[in-house]
Amino acid sequence: MATKLTLHAVKAAKPRERRYTIWDSELKGFGLRVNADGSKSYALKYLFHGHQRWHTIGKHGSPWTPDTARNEALRLLAQARNGIDPEEAKRAKASAELTVADLCDLYIEAAYAGQVLTKFDEPKKASTLATDESRILRHIKPLLGDRRIRDVTTDDIEAFLHNVAAGKTAVNVKTGRHGRAIVEGGRGSATRTVGLLGGIFAFAIRKRLRIDNPVRGVQRFKDGRNERYLSGAEMARLGTVLKASDEAWAAFEKEQVAWSHVGRRRQAPTPPHEAENRVATDAIRLLLLTGMRKSEVLQLQWRHVDADNGYLRLPTSKTGAKAVPIGTAALTFLLSLPRLAGNPYVFPGSVNGRHFVGLPKAWERIRARAELTDVRLHDLRHSFGATSASSGNSLPLLGAILGHRDPNTTQRYAHIARDPVRTAANQIAELIATSLDAGITPTDRASNAPPAQSKRVRSKRSPAVASSPLAKR
Repeated sequence: MATKLTLHAVKAAKPRERRYTIWDSELKGFGLRVNADGSKSYALKYLFHGHQRWHTIGKHGSPWTPDTARNEALRLLAQARNGIDPEEAKRAKASAELTVADLCDLYIEAAYAGQVLTKFDEPKKASTLATDESRILRHIKPLLGDRRIRDVTTDDIEAFLHNVAAGKTAVNVKTGRHGRAIVEGGRGSATRTVGLLGGIFAFAIRKRLRIDNPVRGVQRFKDGRNERYLSGAEMARLGTVLKASDEAWAAFEKEQVAWSHVGRRRQAPTPPHEAENRVATDAIRLLLLTGMRKSEVLQLQWRHVDADNGYLRLPTSKTGAKAVPIGTAALTFLLSLPRLAGNPYVFPGSVNGRHFVGLPKAWERIRARAELTDVRLHDLRHSFGATSASSGNSLPLLGAILGHRDPNTTQRYAHIARDPVRTAANQIAELIATSLDAGITPTDRASNAPPAQSKRVRSKRSPAVASSPLAKR
């Protein structure tokens, strides 16, 4: 039943278990919404092109009183009669004032709610979102955050690209008691951040906050992804360092046991400089032997190990659930690792029930001792791929082993893959060169070549990772 909305009527309206509306008797469609928490707001129900719409005018209180809200309702009805939807106009006005920083916040909120999907139609992983947030905080907000999204142009995005590449957002700041953010910029960061911006503006289009994407058409730098692979000599050096570390760590553990037996009366032993936690060195070995990602190795649990079939069945990874095939050497090594009672992880941490977390710092020390200061942990995965490609395995097969869902990702190893035409050319050139040195004709040499030639070709093949010192514990 309708009644004239006055200040007295508004004050007399009491909250109920559910929200209800008091309709105004003087203006059809104008009413007061009374919420269960006692708050009150003025609203208008109207028809636009035959469809019923709702528009919230505002909460009761300055500037909205029954009279001012009724006048606003009259204005909105006149607007609707002139072909302008009041609710769409309100949304357009709000989006017109929305800044890039506001849009980024909406994007991240939606991504954490699983509403932003990857190219594989899956929600973004937490690790990916953490990287997105870092790029937004360190690059996008400082340079574009206060710009209204409707004003951002392709020229602005191009300027942003070059500013990040030039290091304009470079920073080195303390981020907590023990943390530090070191942002250097560069072409790679610029290209990947502009790619993120493209996704953010695509999200704005889906939310009808903008009709076009200003990132489209911007020529980005080629993403020079790191393609660092370990050579045979470098693998041998790494294997030597890992072995020395394990021996030093074993000696340290014996000292700890002896110290405990004497009642811990003297000073506790400390690990020598070359010793790293055995969990860290074992994790590094498995990274090389399987080509898995760091997160996949550290989060590996014993229940994921399918020893009978030679697979690691991961419930989640960067590309979703997957089965990782592992060779005999890797499986033998894996099954030789000790298990910690009460901890499900293959590489247990110091906190009960958690996995190991100190691998990055341990790797920094190990790679320095192995003189591999430019090698990242992820490059161990690349080294596995490079060894496989150079051994003659096809790229599709390698992609299946590494868990690549996008064939283009595996193409980085294409220049390493064994080319049968190039192999034949090498064999012919070696035959002629050897003949010239011996002073005989290539035809004469060919009749005696097969045994020696075959031996030379085999000796040039990259050694299998399984037979390297890295697999020995």
